[in-house]
Amino acid sequence: MNFAQCFSLAIKNIAANKTRSILTMLGIIIGVAAVIVITGLGNGMDIYMRESFESMGTNSFSIYVYGRGDKYLTADDMQEIVDDNQDLLDKASPELSGSPGTIKIGTSTLGATQVAGVNEQYFDIKGLKVDKGRNIQYIDCEKRMQVCVIGTYINQSFFAGRGIGESIKIAGSDYKVIGIMEKKGDGSEYSADNCIFLPYSTVSRLSGKGNIDSFAVSFKDSDKAADAKKLIEGKLTEYFGSSDAFYVSSISEYLEEFTRMSNIMVTILTLIAGISLVVGGIGIMNIMLVSVTERTKEIGIRKALGAKEKTILTQFVIEAAMTSAIGGIIGIIFGYIFSGVATELIVQILQESITVVPTITAVLTAFGISAGIGIFFGFMPAKKAAKLNPIDALRYD
Repeated sequence: MNFAQCFSLAIKNIAANKTRSILTMLGIIIGVAAVIVITGLGNGMDIYMRESFESMGTNSFSIYVYGRGDKYLTADDMQEIVDDNQDLLDKASPELSGSPGTIKIGTSTLGATQVAGVNEQYFDIKGLKVDKGRNIQYIDCEKRMQVCVIGTYINQSFFAGRGIGESIKIAGSDYKVIGIMEKKGDGSEYSADNCIFLPYSTVSRLSGKGNIDSFAVSFKDSDKAADAKKLIEGKLTEYFGSSDAFYVSSISEYLEEFTRMSNIMVTILTLIAGISLVVGGIGIMNIMLVSVTERTKEIGIRKALGAKEKTILTQFVIEAAMTSAIGGIIGIIFGYIFSGVATELIVQILQESITVVPTITAVLTAFGISAGIGIFFGFMPAKKAAKLNPIDALRYD
């Protein structure tokens, strides 16, 4: 009996016991589907977080300045450091946050609006774009102009999409809207679209801060992020005479740490899901042992007619592998179905557009492991069948 005949006979035996075969495959189906969904979720979260961090500017640092005594860093000081090190550094902007005072549009008061004081380079540093109108310019900062760039939430909710040229009252003074940001979030009140950007010098005056306590600095080459950070830290240590007067953090560092933690979590969950594959393999071994017992007389007849041990072994191994492989294929189908369902649930429950994205590598690996488990756990029953004495087998009732 050749391989093709063994394969055909294995398919017939699986089809002859449909209910038993499906129940045997169940552990494999659950395990493969779980592995695909979990790895897909991990991949989707990785893509989502990378896009989120990139929108914040992965090639940038946030520098928090505490100062030392009465010595602080000015915008010109920071710009000079950047200009003198153009091989690594690119742009710099003050980044003043906090409440500059009550914000009102007509009779409405805005309580959840994010306000930031920046210069003309901030938008490039953070990868932000103005959809309508213009950006903050150098002259606005130099002359402390009462102008602002607003997010799409404010533009749509209070100006019906026609905010350019309108006024917003901040701390009792009118500020002219000169630009509308591109939509970044879902356009709701508590999203990144509820924002106002002002010239940093204006925010400094409104808030009463005489010193700039935060800067955003971009670097040119993401592969040299560590060198750029080391340079910044060295220059600021030299400026203040101490490394305790500031703190430098980068979005890329946060992204790397998140990716590391995410990979660990996905690996742990995948290993837990993999237990189902092992349980499925044990189930296959158990059923194959039962099958060998039930077909003892059949095995005896075949061996009496000249079937070799190798042929009997091959048939039962193929049968176990096919049972596992079919379970793997069904598991892959369910894995993709459940991935789509999981994506919809995430959108509905969490209001976040995280797509569960199964990877080809995960699919092929899960299928290969499922088939391998069938061969591994099917070998012992197959060997037992191959070693049966034909005389004892024919006497078996």
